[in-house]
Amino acid sequence: MFYALLCYHQEDVVCAWTKEEDDAVMRKLAVVQERLAREGRLGPVARLLPTTAATTLRKDQDPPLVLDGPFAETKEQLLGFYLLDCENLEEALGIARELGAANPGGSYEIRPVGLFVDGGARP
Repeated sequence: MFYALLCYHQEDVVCAWTKEEDDAVMRKLAVVQERLAREGRLGPVARLLPTTAATTLRKDQDPPLVLDGPFAETKEQLLGFYLLDCENLEEALGIARELGAANPGGSYEIRPVGLFVDGGARP
């Protein structure tokens, strides 16, 4: 089963880290990522640019409205994600705990992913 591990944090906090602080967090995360890659369980990993670079397409009217920035005003923003191949939710939670120990603050949302392969869905 594939799981998306969505990484949330307060963007203003993360963007205020010095280069040295950011590099230190990324090195700690790399330890977990490298192990998962060796085990063949790590899919794509992405760090998103700040929400100031986002564009939202609101579809609740015709024609849809294009807005600069994120759709929702929230305390924490989606800053990145992992795609993991895990046996079950407990295994995905264990990985989230490991990554959380390397990355101070924020939260992880864990969601099962249905992949679409050759035109059909696969759990």
